[in-house]
Amino acid sequence: MTKSVFIDGAAGTTGLEIADRLAGRAEFSLITLADDKRKDTEARRQALNDADFVILCLPDDAAKEAVAMIDNPRTAVIDASTAHRIDPNWAYGFPEYVRGQHGRIAASKRVSNPGCYPTGFLALIAPLVGAGLIPSDWPYTVNAVSGYSGGGKAMIERFESDPDIGFRTYGLDLDHKHVPEMQHRAGLSLAPIFAPAVVRAFRGMMVEIPLPISVMPGSDSPVEMREALAAHYAGSKVVRVHSEMAPSELLILNTQERSDGLDLYVLGSPDGAQVRLMAMLDNLGKGASGAAVQNLNIMAGLDEVAGLRLGNRSLILG
Repeated sequence: MTKSVFIDGAAGTTGLEIADRLAGRAEFSLITLADDKRKDTEARRQALNDADFVILCLPDDAAKEAVAMIDNPRTAVIDASTAHRIDPNWAYGFPEYVRGQHGRIAASKRVSNPGCYPTGFLALIAPLVGAGLIPSDWPYTVNAVSGYSGGGKAMIERFESDPDIGFRTYGLDLDHKHVPEMQHRAGLSLAPIFAPAVVRAFRGMMVEIPLPISVMPGSDSPVEMREALAAHYAGSKVVRVHSEMAPSELLILNTQERSDGLDLYVLGSPDGAQVRLMAMLDNLGKGASGAAVQNLNIMAGLDEVAGLRLGNRSLILG
């Protein structure tokens, strides 16, 4: 049976990419509003309650407002905002990062899409902390860069209208909205130090956690970390753990293709005393729209990778 989907915030970057992934799929039909009705409260209320599935691509406050408009127990919601990412009443929409999460998403009517940076961070840290290979009370540092599409229409316009911007670092008040999600979902006692940046590429993302494992209590070798991640993600069609000890380089391309995959590296120094944990993904793919469609598939009881783009990942790796 065809299920109806309403994307609230469909005109934004994330919403447009979700709609593109759903185009031509017979399992779903899109409920759309005319341009003059997109901000009409009553038109939105009706669409929110008519839909089998709602995907919210809205700012936090607007997402909360939209959820409050739903007055029936049938409509299922996927929220791409930050509003519900540590809410215990919402399933966290990252099916691979801990055991059993796929089932929690499948059973839930309320799913919160992960943030793009937290996706890379948690994919690396959560399984290793859970396996006891690295401590939960260490002050982790996260260095990350994203394509400028991650900042939405305003950031896209800024980068494309000002060719003089090559690199933008931000979050300089050390109070970025992704930090609580990273700490809570990884089960950490200390908030990580998060250093995000934007580069002159439309899409793509690198997330890195450097580890001085020679001085970290209870930490294991790079080989053991890689093996643990490979075992954790064994069989996944979305997450790939690479066996290379040290590729010559990793690239984000200006001509980056869309991808809904997630690629992980454990890069150790020759003496095994230092490690660089690295995740590479498309900030608009597994970091946003691809993740939403994967969650939609799971909630609808379909193949979780239906409609996803997983065949062009070499372009992300360089």
